[in-house]
Order: sequence, then C-alpha cells, then structure tokens
Amino acid sequence: MFAGSAAARVRAGIHGLGNRDAAAGSGVGLLGQTGRLGLASDRAAQEERRGKGPETPPRIALPAIEANPQVRRNRPPEHRHWAGRRGPSDEDDRDKHDAADGEKDCRGEKDCRDASDHDAGEEDYDVADNRDELGQEQAQEREGEQDQEQDQEQDQDQARPQMRLTPREPGPTEYAATRVRDILSTFDLLVTRRILEIVVTATNLEGLRKCGKDWKTTDVTELRGYLGLLLLAGVYRSRNEALESLWHEESGRAIFRGTMSLKRFHALSRVLRFDDRETRGARRASDKLAAIREVWDAWVRRLPRLYNPGSDVTVDEQLVPFRGRCSFRQYMPSKPARYGLKSWVACDAGSSYAWNMQVYTGKSVSGEPERNQGARVVMDLTEGLRGPRNVTCDNFFTSYELARRLLHDRRLTVVGTMRKNKPELPRVLLDTKGRAVFSSRFAFTPTVTLVSYVPKRNRNVVLLSTLHTGDARVSASTAAKPDIILHYNSTRGGVDNLDKLVGTYSCRRKTARWPLALFHNILDVSAYNAFVLWRELRPEWLRGKLNRRRAFLEQLGRALVTPLIERRSRLPRTQASSALVKAVAARSCAGVRRARQDQRGDEEEGRRRRCGGGRKRHGGGGGRK
Repeated sequence: MFAGSAAARVRAGIHGLGNRDAAAGSGVGLLGQTGRLGLASDRAAQEERRGKGPETPPRIALPAIEANPQVRRNRPPEHRHWAGRRGPSDEDDRDKHDAADGEKDCRGEKDCRDASDHDAGEEDYDVADNRDELGQEQAQEREGEQDQEQDQEQDQDQARPQMRLTPREPGPTEYAATRVRDILSTFDLLVTRRILEIVVTATNLEGLRKCGKDWKTTDVTELRGYLGLLLLAGVYRSRNEALESLWHEESGRAIFRGTMSLKRFHALSRVLRFDDRETRGARRASDKLAAIREVWDAWVRRLPRLYNPGSDVTVDEQLVPFRGRCSFRQYMPSKPARYGLKSWVACDAGSSYAWNMQVYTGKSVSGEPERNQGARVVMDLTEGLRGPRNVTCDNFFTSYELARRLLHDRRLTVVGTMRKNKPELPRVLLDTKGRAVFSSRFAFTPTVTLVSYVPKRNRNVVLLSTLHTGDARVSASTAAKPDIILHYNSTRGGVDNLDKLVGTYSCRRKTARWPLALFHNILDVSAYNAFVLWRELRPEWLRGKLNRRRAFLEQLGRALVTPLIERRSRLPRTQASSALVKAVAARSCAGVRRARQDQRGDEEEGRRRRCGGGRKRHGGGGGRK
C-alpha cells in the first residue's frame, strides 16, 4: 500500500473514490488504470454522438460514493447522512433499495440514451445508476466482487484493534488524586520543590556574583512568595502596570507591600536565574535551551504524570510573546503577538490540559534543515500515549506516514488537514474545476479515508482520517460538511483555547531575557493545569460560578505569599498593609493554638485510654482471684 512512487502509492491503495455535486448530482467512476476520475455520463454522451455506444469503464474494487444531497434518498443505509431522527428499520431500507436497483437494472441501456440528451451541467446521475452504464451482467459481476471485498474488509476489521473505544478513566491520575489536599498542594504537584530549589541555587549564585556581600540569600519560601505576587498581578490584570503603582501607598494593593518590599522584588527579578552561568557556554554548544533546560525538563516530566487525556488530543503550536534577543525567536504573523518563542503543545481537546510540551529552538547546531519535522514533533509529543485515542492536528503535521506509524505503533488515530503538495494525494482530490460549492470527494484504503471538500468556488480543503475508515457521511445542514470535517472542527481548538485562557490572567512581565519569558509561561500553564486538576477532583467547589478560575488563582496566590508574610519581623508603614500582616499573623497564631490544643487533646485521650485499660485489666485480675 502506498509503496514506490507517489502515484503508484496512491493507485495501489485507493479502493474507492466519491464525488458530491450539490447542483448537478453527477455520477462518478474511475476510468482507466491511472487513477483519473471522470464523469461517466459525459463519456457515454460522447460515445453516443459518435455512434459507438457507451464505452464500458474498467471494474474497480469499490463503487464510487455519491454524496449529493439531492440523491441521498437513494444512497445505501451505510452511507446516508445522519440527521438525528429515526426512520424505518435497516431491513426495510435494504429491501426498498434492492427493489429500486432491480427496477433500474431492467431499464438497461435506455437510461444511458436518455442521459445523453442532458447537458454536462445538468446531469442527475446517482451512484446506483452506474450499474445501468455497465450493463446488468457487469453489475452482477461487480456485486460479486464487492461481496468478496467486503468479506475481506470485515476480516481485516476483526483483526485490527477497534479504534473508537473510549479510553479508561480520563482525568486526573491516581497519583494526583491521592496528593491533592488543597489548592496549594495542586500547584505544588506541577512546580515541585525540586524545581524551586534549582531556581534558588542558581539565583543565589547570580546574586553573589552581581552584588557580592550585599546580597541577601533567598530561599524557597521567599521564592514562593515572589511567584505568588506574579500570579496575583495576573489576577488583577496588572501585568502591564508599573510595579510602583502596585506598591503605591494609597492606590496600590496592600498584599504586595505586606509580602515584600518593592526593592526586594526588583532585586529578585534582576538576578533570577535557572542555571549556573559559568558552565552555560559548554552546555549551549550542544543545547540552545541550556539556560533553562534543567527546569524545563523537570517540569515537562510532571505534566503527563498527573492527567490522563480523553478520547481526543490536540497537537498545535504556541507562541510565547517575546521581542528581545534570542537565536530561535520566531515570527508568526497569524498569532496576536507575532514575535516570540514557539513551542509545540499536546493537550486534551476537552479540558485543554497541557499534557506535553516541546520548545522549538530552530535549526540544529549543525545547521542542516530537519526533514519530516511535523511527524517527528507529533511522535515526540505523543510518546507514552496509547490508544484508543485520536490525535487532531493541522496540515503542518499531517501525513500518511505519520498516520500509519501512530496507528501501527501506538493505536492512535489521526484527523487532520493536509497540504496539497503531499505526494500521496491523488490528483482527483485536488482538482476543483467544475465542482460545485459544498461538494465532497472521498478516497478510501482499508485504514485511511481522504476527503476533498469545496467550501467556496474553486477552493477546496483536504483532510485525512484514520478514525473515520470507510465513512462518507455528510451533515444535514446546507453546507453538507463531511463527518470528518465536523470532528476536526470540534477538536482542533484545544491549544488555541489554552492560549486564550492562559492569556486572560497571565503573570508574564516585560523582560529582555528569554529564559525568564519562558519561565513565566511555565507558571501560567502550571496554574491552569492545577485549576483543571482541582476542578475535576472537587467538582462541587464553587459550582455554578462564572469566575471559578479567577477565584482559584487568587486563592493560590494568597496561599503562596502567606508563609512569607507570617515570618515578617517588621510591619509595613502603610495602614492597610500593616493590618493585613497582623490579620495573617493572627490567623496563623490561632491555627497554631488550635493545632496544639488538638495535639494536647489527642495525648490526653491516649493517656486516659491507657490508664483505663490498665485499671480494667487490674480489676479483672482481682475478680478472678
């Protein structure tokens, strides 16, 4: 299948081709052995005018599939569109269809002569009318061959694993469910203490290198407070607001002054690092992401461990806004930011949970361009993901070879658009001349379905699917979109939705250092993934509220800064910030007293039980004496 040259691969694998024409309803057949698609009615009319009679086209493996809405009533039940309403039983439909076929077969060549009187633009042939053109005997031979082909395909379908099953237990993993106690613990599963320790160590090294003895060593508690302030600035939509206004005595937020001083926040932002700068040169020779590689790898390894994607996974690209100096900065005019750091993302199509990510660092160190990059990216992002699941991607990634590898190696199906320069596409699917708007043509192999859909005049879109094998259904709407396109439209927006949600309350600040911009994106994605985990593990939390995510981020930010506020030795100068620190300290003291009382009560209860048990044993012994 699809071996050798491009044309040979297509001709060896295509089992059937279908054409849908909304205006004319023209019948379609495969003519010749070169895979060309022609109109049988045109050929019959030409031969009739020459006095030769209609020329019989060669037999094909499967009949052409007509997708014309004007003739849907004549389509076999397995190829009818789905409209959401129940009709007669399948047996009645088959009986009616067989009876109609018998009447058409009896007409013989009369229909062909009648059809030759029509103009090319007014043909109203149906798929079933192809039998009239071939004659009754050839139709019977084709029916026998079709039965054999169907039997072979049924045997292959039984041998192949079923791909439409729903994966087991999509959502948070058992590892995540057993470790989520509150909102802060959910975030800690993603931004772990090990990651924070890496950042603290690198930041202290840079601080000592820049400030010398004047540098005040930071720790994990202070770093968590710093991250909490970043998240709170995103919640308050203040990412583009000057820091001085956030710390302002009158118009600023009390929690910012109550957590740390503005001078300290500036100092941490200036020296925040993720590796040792002295050893970076040797590592950067082979890794362009050396400045943040250790943090990035440790964080990415956490993503798939906490969540099981559902039945559909979306693979697409994400652009982190950045206009500073970077050797792999990308320009993408279709994105709102246009300039930034590009990363590949695989996320759940339903919840937009980021399941795996990979930063694009441009060409390799050797400078040689990468071949089949889209297929390589999808294979990397779906590493460890097993079917039955479907992967939806755009035309940068989709290819026949990728679909074959995913289906064979990982039991993953693919639905995606295809670029028209792919060698495996037959020319009949690319041709738009004479095709009506909202028309569809299908091509099938035992495992792959191709569809060419015309949304506008002289324009078409081609999609590949290994999920809809042998499926030529179209919707009942005016646009008559195939089922493949409807599925693609419903699952393609997972990464785009993630970008939109992350950008709503983003914590990123303006910076000229690309590792810091990438770290801000790590915080944004971690906060959103933590929200997805918390929402699915605690569905009753703020049920029915429209601002659940904003409330989650605000509680998360306050939980991160609370330990740093509690250990403050001096009160802020402003009244509001001072009252905030006192209130946090009071709640902390009350919590400590309550914990001590509970501990003391447990100790007394244990002592009472031990003493009561001893007296009971002693009294019981005296009674026996």
